Amino acid sequence: MEKIGFVGVGLMGQGMAASMMKAGHPMTVVAHRNRGPVEDLVAQGATEAADLAELARASDIVHICAPGSPQVEAIVAELIAHMPEGGVIVDCSTANPVSTEKLAAEAEAAGLHWCDAPLGGTPAQAATGELAAMVGAREDVFARVEPVIATWAKAIVRIGGPGAGHKMKLLNNFLAMGYGALYSEALALAEKSGVGTEMFDSVIRGSRMDCGFYQTFMGYAVEGNPEAHKFTLTNALKDMRYLAAMADGSAVANPLQSAIKNSYAMAVNTGGDGPEDYVPHLVDFVARSNGIDR
Repeated sequence: MEKIGFVGVGLMGQGMAASMMKAGHPMTVVAHRNRGPVEDLVAQGATEAADLAELARASDIVHICAPGSPQVEAIVAELIAHMPEGGVIVDCSTANPVSTEKLAAEAEAAGLHWCDAPLGGTPAQAATGELAAMVGAREDVFARVEPVIATWAKAIVRIGGPGAGHKMKLLNNFLAMGYGALYSEALALAEKSGVGTEMFDSVIRGSRMDCGFYQTFMGYAVEGNPEAHKFTLTNALKDMRYLAAMADGSAVANPLQSAIKNSYAMAVNTGGDGPEDYVPHLVDFVARSNGIDR
């Protein structure tokens, strides 16, 4: 069995690591700020490394779940310096494809292999091995890592070579964050025009306009459940900035992305920059900007 290292056992990573351990993979983890997930995994049989260098030396395949490209770049530099030749780096973060392609080339030059495998799904699905993975890797690397990814992902699609997975993830998040911005403005207009949030939801829910994202978003907007959709506003803004870079690099006009990005920038810059300020909370910031008391 491939020996796995995991950097970033947080909201998603904890369940993913546990799923790989259940399949029989030896697991090495490293702590960052929150020791809770690390201690839980160690109790299940994982080994805690003192630092990234120790984790790299102990692993055949290292998974990364980091907030963004700057953090991934720092982690990969350590892995390249210490990981045995032939090892695979699997980046499950949502990252800037420009950075991803550069890191993939650096890894290959150092005798390592690269796979970007950003996620789709929830922490509950991570724990049950039912996430989705959008993979960017060479065909031979994909053949090696696919059985490992299959321990934590139910739907696995190889999009193309290194960087392709991160490009697809940004396109996915473009739609998702667009939904969030659109729903927030629609609900503000519903309130101001006298239709109201509950009436709006009663018409849309179950119609052709309904979808999984709508339901989790409205879990907060209508039902007030703060845990309904745990993806932060700061991550949403970061992803839209990465999408802007991707569009610039492809010479594609992307005016809707600019509007969506500005919606999240407004929220983040007016107090929505905390670790528990999630995407559905955008509805509160849009309401407030229109003089609506929610």
